Amino acid sequence: MGRISTLVLIGFGAFFVTLAPLLKFWAADQIVSAPANQFGISRLEAKDAEYFSLQDLKVLTGDLDIIVTTRGDAKEATSDRVVWDEAVVVNDVTNKRSFIDMAERRSAFDRRTGEAVNCCGAGVDKEPVPMTGQVYKFPFGVEKKTYQVFDPIARKAFDARFSGEETVNGLPVYVFEQTVPPTMTESRTVPASALDMKGKGDVRVGRWYDAKKTFWVEPVTGSPVRQELQRHEVLKTQDGVERSPAFVADARMTDQTVDELVRNAEDAKFQVHLLRNVVPLVLVALGAVLLVAAAVTARVGRGRAL
Repeated sequence: MGRISTLVLIGFGAFFVTLAPLLKFWAADQIVSAPANQFGISRLEAKDAEYFSLQDLKVLTGDLDIIVTTRGDAKEATSDRVVWDEAVVVNDVTNKRSFIDMAERRSAFDRRTGEAVNCCGAGVDKEPVPMTGQVYKFPFGVEKKTYQVFDPIARKAFDARFSGEETVNGLPVYVFEQTVPPTMTESRTVPASALDMKGKGDVRVGRWYDAKKTFWVEPVTGSPVRQELQRHEVLKTQDGVERSPAFVADARMTDQTVDELVRNAEDAKFQVHLLRNVVPLVLVALGAVLLVAAAVTARVGRGRAL
């Protein structure tokens, strides 16, 4: 009986000691990942924004309410990737104009690294678009380096450079800055009179977009907790002359959205800490206790045998 007890103690002790590094260096990354059933609503606001109103055929100035709804498509998720659908609606609060701008995006990305995966109908505004770079989140264990981050308006990924460390609501974060170069995103005709151009009829214009973005990212989980966007879009005629603002706004997340994202990041960070540090340490300690108990049991058994 004593020999059996000793073997059982050795077996469990060795198991716990072996399990600890496995949980710390591999299993934690598998367990803590982007959720397949994601649902979230984020809000941004932009004061004194300018945009060309197709309804009024002129440029309006107003305060904007930007609502971003994200839903996970759990049916398309696997152990390695998740698929999220995003809808962005912009409302003009000042001039009481709803849906002045709308956009849709379907993205598939690696649930641990946050990098784009091209599958599952990924695209922008129902058009297939190959995606590269980070989508929605940065990888677990963010480094102080440059990452490529996908921009859904330009439909390309651009560098987001590490620019420093800060805190958001007391949470330590890394700050990344991204510059999107001028990119033509659309070509359409508008009345010449709407652009204060001489003559009658319509003229063809291109919509040119550039932007500066700032991301505040919790480095353990790679979760963005704050974002600001300087979006600059203008209408240019075919001679390259800028004729009118199309959408010019400095948008930033509301305090309520930032508070919620910080709470979520803190919870995820705690889970990572628990799985990578606390639980492995407890397993090692428990395993060591069992192995010591096995040694004591074996020694007592030998003493009785004598």
